[in-house]
Amino acid sequence: MLRTLEIRDLLIIDHLELQFRPGLNVLTGETGAGKSILLDSLGFVLGWRGRAELVRQGAAQGEVVAVFDLSPDHPARTVLQEAGLPVEDDLILRRVNTADGRKTAWVNDRRTSGEILRALSDTLVELHGQHDDRGLLNPGGHRALLDAYAGHADLTNAARQAWRDRSAARTALADRQAVLEAAQAEEDYIRHAVAELEQLDPQPGEDAALDTRRREMQAAERIREDVARAFAALGPDGAEGAAGDAMRWLEGATDSAGDALEAPIAALGRALAELGEAQSGVEDALDRLSFDPSVLEQAEERLFAIRALARKHGVGADELADLRTTLRAQLDALDAGVQDLATARADVEQADAAYDQAAATLTAARRQAATALDAAITAELAPLKLDRAVFCTSITQSAAGPDGHDQVTFTVATNPGAPAGPLNRIASGGELSRFLLAMKVCLTRGMSGLTLIFDEIDRGVGGATADAVGRRLASLARDGQVLVVTHSPQVAARGAHHWQVHKRVEDGATLSSVSPLSDPMRVDEIARMLAGDTLTDEARAAARALLAG
Repeated sequence: MLRTLEIRDLLIIDHLELQFRPGLNVLTGETGAGKSILLDSLGFVLGWRGRAELVRQGAAQGEVVAVFDLSPDHPARTVLQEAGLPVEDDLILRRVNTADGRKTAWVNDRRTSGEILRALSDTLVELHGQHDDRGLLNPGGHRALLDAYAGHADLTNAARQAWRDRSAARTALADRQAVLEAAQAEEDYIRHAVAELEQLDPQPGEDAALDTRRREMQAAERIREDVARAFAALGPDGAEGAAGDAMRWLEGATDSAGDALEAPIAALGRALAELGEAQSGVEDALDRLSFDPSVLEQAEERLFAIRALARKHGVGADELADLRTTLRAQLDALDAGVQDLATARADVEQADAAYDQAAATLTAARRQAATALDAAITAELAPLKLDRAVFCTSITQSAAGPDGHDQVTFTVATNPGAPAGPLNRIASGGELSRFLLAMKVCLTRGMSGLTLIFDEIDRGVGGATADAVGRRLASLARDGQVLVVTHSPQVAARGAHHWQVHKRVEDGATLSSVSPLSDPMRVDEIARMLAGDTLTDEARAAARALLAG
């Protein structure tokens, strides 16, 4: 609800502060007194696009401050949260326009943009007038208005969830198709690579083991001949044989030499033992150095094959086993891809069917709600002297989307037999205002939290029709807040709160003021609206009769 509107130095307003209240607030005054300036000022602080030059002549800048009360569930709170702005029960909007055209805005004392102001305004204020292209005259919002009137949020939520499921299923299908197509493009390569890897069957650590074994065999080939010569030199035909002969010769001479040969014989015994140990060790070395040349050839062939395959795939030799596992998995996925794709297509078909069902249910509910809305608005048209007009909610098929596949348009035919068309193209100024009022009366459900503004919606009507307009505005304001700019005494008499807009001249400058009216002052103002500048007792009596209701 709009609680306060303060204006400084805009157009012909020097300083003005208005305290609005719940219910029907009416603003009256002579033509040119400045009523439209109030709406221009409110639109300025709400970020609406309007007049380029607003600053009062001679002033450095103009400023508008608007204070709104926010209920705990008011949608403006969501806008504030998403914009990272302070969220409080009081929403304070302030906007300044300098004389050179620069505009600056604040929300709860935090700098912000005109875009944020406009997003907030959509949740705070709705303006209706003959030239209004927002709200009810915007076909883009008619579907949401019909859904709010129908109150079938469960059906719209179901359609949106079905749309999300449908989109997810289609995305999954597209992803699987892309993966399968990419795999199929490399299928021959993958199958050949897997066959090569499985045939070679490289193992982690095998490259290092083969390289070590190869180096050992290459070294053995070079030194085995020398080790064999050493073995021969130590054997029976070498040192062992000579030492054994010497031992026998000395033992044969011990009988004649006595103790003189005991020490040499003992030393030779020890030498023969050491020679035997050395010969055994050399023999073991020969056994280790013995290999089949074909084994070396095979080891080299395998080592070179592993390294060549690693270079081919751009990986390390020890990574070939993991590469085989990866490529095998791709091959398995490729083989299973056709079945996965069939499953994904079935999921899409199921999601499409679920969405079509949800959308069809929503369409049926909308058609039922449209019939009820048409009847409700038709009932409102008769008291507004539009009983020959025909209101119709047109529902046609459009592209599928999260809110179904319905295009909803409010159309009218002002006379029987005349073609129906959009409101703003078919209805004249006075008719359009009354159509908008009838629609707003019927569409108030789901629009809580908005301050409704009607700008001369009663233009072109009078008498009983104007009275009907006033009664419907009062009914509309019963559970909320309505501001109406009016020239109709019948409408003004229905207001719960009344302000008079008037001009004055100070120091040669024309200024606009707004004054709240007491009950006696309301009588005089409504009498003026009935009779003109000359107030008579008859006019005051008629005004009292209107106020009495």
